[in-house]
Amino acid sequence: MKVIDPYFQIQDDLDRKGFAVRLEECGRICYKSEELITKDSALPFVSKIAAHGHNSVLEMAVATLQVSCSPAQASALLACQPKFLILDQREDGLLITGSIRTFRELYARCPDNPIINGIAAFLGERHPYLFEGVWDAQSAWKTEEVLPITKLTLDEVENLPAKLLLRHRYVGVKFVVNRAVTHEIVRHRPCSFLQESQRYCRYSQDKFDNQVTFIKPMFYTEGTEEFRLWSRAMAETEKIYLRLLETSTPQAARTVLPNSCKTEIIVYCNLEEWRHIFRLRTTKAAEPSMREIMVPLASELRKRYPALE
Repeated sequence: MKVIDPYFQIQDDLDRKGFAVRLEECGRICYKSEELITKDSALPFVSKIAAHGHNSVLEMAVATLQVSCSPAQASALLACQPKFLILDQREDGLLITGSIRTFRELYARCPDNPIINGIAAFLGERHPYLFEGVWDAQSAWKTEEVLPITKLTLDEVENLPAKLLLRHRYVGVKFVVNRAVTHEIVRHRPCSFLQESQRYCRYSQDKFDNQVTFIKPMFYTEGTEEFRLWSRAMAETEKIYLRLLETSTPQAARTVLPNSCKTEIIVYCNLEEWRHIFRLRTTKAAEPSMREIMVPLASELRKRYPALE
C-alpha cells in the first residue's frame, strides 16, 4: 500500500486554455484516464461527453458574456428562471456567467427567448462541439433581432470591480484528500464537482502501481501505537480488496474500502462561494482534516484575490 499527504492544486493553468482542453482534463479525473490525453484528444472527448449528456463534466467550464439588451429583454430572461446563471445589470445590458451545461439546458428549455437564443448561437458557432445534440446552425430557431454579445477575456473578468469579480470569476481546485473530507466538500451545493470513481478505477492495475493509496491521518503520529493500528487496518483492507478484485468488479470490491482512501476531486465555483467555504471550513470548529487542506488554500487564494478577505 502507499500512504501520502493530502494536497491541492489551483487549476489556473487551465483557465487560459480552450474549453475543450479544460473539460477533457477535468473529465478524465473520474476514470483516472489522464494518460489518454494527447494534442488531438480534447475535441473528440468533449463531443462524446456532450452527445451522451454527461452534464457534470460540462459544468467545469464557464463563459462570461456581455449582452446588450433592453430592460424588457432582461426581464424575459429572468422569466425563464435561469437559477444557475450569475446575472448582473449594467448600463448597457447584462453581465452573464454560466457553465456550458447551463447554457445547453437553458436553450433546450427556452429556445425562443432572444437572449438565450443569442447566447446559444454565439457560443455554438464558435464551439459547436459543446452543443452536440442541443443546437446546430441549420436547425436553430432564427430571431429577427441579433443581440450584441461579447465574451469577456479572463483578464477582463479579473479587472472587474471587486463585487463583480467575486461573482463572475470561477476558480477550480483539485484536492487530493481522503474520502471523509470529500463527503463534507460536496455539501457545498453551488459548486460543481468531479471525483475519482472507485466504481470504475481498478487499483490492481499498473497505472495505480497495483496498490491502494491512503491519505496519512493527521490524528496519529508515525511511530505511535495508534498509527501502527491504523496502518495494519489499511494493509488488511488492501489485501481483502485486491483479493475481491480477482472475482469481482471494482464497484463490488470497493465496498470494503475505508474513508482513509485517497481520492481526487475537482471543486469549481466562483470566488464568492470560495469565500463562504473558507469562512466555514477554516475555523477552529471545522473538522481537523478539512482545516489541514483549507487553511493553506485560503491563504493562497487570498494572496491572489484580496477581495476574498
